[in-house]
Amino acid sequence: MKEAKLKHVLDQVESRQDELFALLAELVAFPTVSPPARNTMQAQMFMKDQLHDLGFETELWEVYPGDPNVTAVRRGTESGSYKSLLLNGHMDVAEVGDSTEWSVQPFQLTFNDGRAYGRGTADMKGGLAALLFAIKLLTEAGIELKGDLLFQSVIGEEAGEAGTRACMERGCEADFAIVADTSHLAVQGQGGVITGWVTVQSPVTHHDAMRSRMIHAGGGLHGASAIEKMAKLIAGLQELERHWAVTKSYPGFPPGSNTINPAVIEGGRHAAFVADRCALWITVHFYPDEDYESVAAEIEDHLMRVAQGDPWLRNHPPTFRWGGRSMIEERGEIFPSLEVDPDNDGVKTLLTNHHAVLNRNAEVGMTPTVTDAGWIGRAGIPTVIYGPGELSKAHAVDESLAIEELIEYTKVMADFIADWCNREKA
Repeated sequence: MKEAKLKHVLDQVESRQDELFALLAELVAFPTVSPPARNTMQAQMFMKDQLHDLGFETELWEVYPGDPNVTAVRRGTESGSYKSLLLNGHMDVAEVGDSTEWSVQPFQLTFNDGRAYGRGTADMKGGLAALLFAIKLLTEAGIELKGDLLFQSVIGEEAGEAGTRACMERGCEADFAIVADTSHLAVQGQGGVITGWVTVQSPVTHHDAMRSRMIHAGGGLHGASAIEKMAKLIAGLQELERHWAVTKSYPGFPPGSNTINPAVIEGGRHAAFVADRCALWITVHFYPDEDYESVAAEIEDHLMRVAQGDPWLRNHPPTFRWGGRSMIEERGEIFPSLEVDPDNDGVKTLLTNHHAVLNRNAEVGMTPTVTDAGWIGRAGIPTVIYGPGELSKAHAVDESLAIEELIEYTKVMADFIADWCNREKA
């Protein structure tokens, strides 16, 4: 009986696809661009209502003013004994830029040549719509879920903000999690990213006319330009980056993917002064088997050793500020890395469902970008990235998603939810 009901659900994904795309159209119509952000309230209220109508206990709570998360749970009929599943997706989308470059209206879903166009279709309102529709069809078919089903619609992913991180900090437990971000139906993990500020500060500010006494024999003034000293530290970072390229690697990543980018430099106060301060904003990419705290510590240790080799930096070493909860509020972000365990029950079950529904194997690998999945994995929940959409279309002008791919994803997720949430815990 259950198998017949589930087959009916999968058939309905196709026959009722107009409902799926109507739901996606409603989500795309919310202009939740980040930056500037602080604009997701109406969209998240819509998500809350959708989840409530599907039998979830829902909560909408602000992470930043105007930018709330929605967290929800639908209790299983035997939740203590059966496996739970967490579904996660972000409501914010990338900024549009000059909309005159678009051939369609960014916030109006448009169809052409087998694709659905609009900001967020690939990244990642398509995934959110598919999850909602899969749950709706399972609910209407009366398919029992014995394990708990949890849902997080979060803010801030595009600007490194603390949407998913805040969910984890409030406490969340599940036996498996899927982040429905752009993966082209591949099952993926990720490397990590952390930003940091390296600052050189002189305790004394000198007039430009004093420079000659700093650099010439007999000048007698032990001072320095913070900008010039930062140049030494940048060279040190380049040495460490090359060392990493030689000594570190991870399957699924091209050699040298672990980089240290000197992205922004700020220094000096006026042409009439010797620069007494210089700050360097760096972006660091690291591999899935590394932790952002240990990577930051490795960079600090290396730069402090560089400083020890300089007579002035030895006494005025650089200071460091790592990460942050928002690129908008703090000019800093953290995306923890995520490994995929091929022997995990959730991973194996998802791969089985993917093949059973689509009659082909899912690719297992690593995304070249980063998502919120690392925060869930860091909280101890086995997690994968698995969603519709091509990364090349995300953030792009005329962002789009293949219609057939969204239908396929919805089918797989309906099948997986019904399977996983009815498996007994070990």
